This record gives sequence, structure tokens and C-alpha cells, in this order.
Amino acid sequence: MKLSRLAALSSSIVLGAVLALTGAGTAQAGTSAAALDYVALGDSYSSGVGAGSYDSASGDCKRSTRAFPKLWAAANAPSSFAFTACSGARTNDVTANQLGPLSSATDLVSLTVGGNDAGFADVMTTCVLQSEATCISRVNQARAYVDSTLPGRLDSVYSAVRSKAPSAKVVVLGYPRFYKLGGSCIAGLSEGERTAINGASDYLNAAVARRAAAHGFTFGSVVGTFTGHEICSGSAWLHSVNWLNIGESYHPTAAGQSGGYLPVLNAND
Repeated sequence: MKLSRLAALSSSIVLGAVLALTGAGTAQAGTSAAALDYVALGDSYSSGVGAGSYDSASGDCKRSTRAFPKLWAAANAPSSFAFTACSGARTNDVTANQLGPLSSATDLVSLTVGGNDAGFADVMTTCVLQSEATCISRVNQARAYVDSTLPGRLDSVYSAVRSKAPSAKVVVLGYPRFYKLGGSCIAGLSEGERTAINGASDYLNAAVARRAAAHGFTFGSVVGTFTGHEICSGSAWLHSVNWLNIGESYHPTAAGQSGGYLPVLNAND
């Protein structure tokens, strides 16, 4: 009897050592930690516009299999994954059309929103097609909107998310700077226009970060991961004007989704 207990104890010690050395115990713990419910909300930066490989079932929302939420889900195997982000979405679109999968069981939510509310597409169109003075004037209008109206709109969508998913970790991701100043571009926008657009992106990110923090959410900046990969960098992870598919202009490529956005979600999930 004593020998049996001793043998069992010895076997237990050996097994524990093997698990520690092989990492099998860690792998098992990781699997349990990954068994969570994940919902991905937001605009085209979350749906993956610009990355290609769109799910035809998503229609005009253009959800890409290369978008960072899909990549995160593939790597982490959550117990459930709902992908409702949609191209062109504004804050009211997220509230009205994307929150259905959220519940008290939701563990993780990712979200990009605010750029369309601030008139991002019109800013870029104005800057590409019109003068530098008109471009900078339009940028300043967008900044004024970020001051006056966007905070309340963000509060509305953030409150709705928290109401429907009271226990979830919510990660709000920002937007990249679009241009490397003094970079390789020899045509297109002026350096003054590029500087104004980068400044507006920083301004928007700061406003989003403040409202996210006020709701207890985590803000993930992608400025760092995109540094060195802006337009005019020579190694861009963002489309410039794409005349063949204009909707992909100024959106992350597949490399921007996997190298720019995914690491930030991984660092904050």
C-alpha cells in the first residue's frame, strides 16, 4: 500500500515536470483562456476595406477574410465570433445595425468608429481634387466637428455597447497617420496638405481616446505600428488614391490589417 502511494506520488511529480518542460499545461490553460465570446464592430477599418478577399455574403459592408478581427479569431479560436463591422459605418449605424450579437456573455469587443462621422472621405476628396487652401479649410471644418459634435456621438455608441455587454473588455482602436512627411512621393498632395491631414488624424485619435477612457474602455493607437508604412514611405500599408477601386483609397492593405491593427488588438485584448 505504501509502495503504491509512493509510486503514484513519483509518477505525479514526473508528469508535472514533463508538462512544465513541454508547455502542455500552459497550452491547456491558454485554450481555456481563449474560450471567450468576441464581437467586432465598426467601420471600414474594422471590416477590412482595402485588404481584398471580401466575403460576398457581407455585400456592401465588405468584410474581408484578411481583416484584423478575422485574423484574431482564427488565431485565438474564441467560443463565438460575430463580425458586424461595415464599410461606411458612422456611430449611429453601429448603434442601429451592429449591436445585435452583444450580450451579458460577451467577453471582448473591438471597435473603430468616428472617422466617417468627421467626414473623412470628403476631406480626402477635397484635398485630392482642390487647392491646398480649400483642403486645409476642409480639414479645419472636420476638426471643429470633432470638438463640437463627435464626443456626444461617441458617448452614445459607447454607452449602448456597455449597456448590452456589461462585462466585456472593449478595445477601441484608432486610425493611422496617412503620410510620411518628407517621403518618397514626388506628386499628389502638397507637403502642407499632408501635414494637415496627419494632424487631423492625431486630433481625431485624441478625441476618441478621451471618450473611450471616460467609458472605461481601452484605446489602442495604431500610429506606432504604421510608422514607416505610411503613404510616401516606400513600404506603405495604406492605399493612396486607387482609381480602379476608389473605395479602397486611404484604407489599410492586407499587410496593414495584419501588421498594423492585429498587433494592437493582441496587445490589448
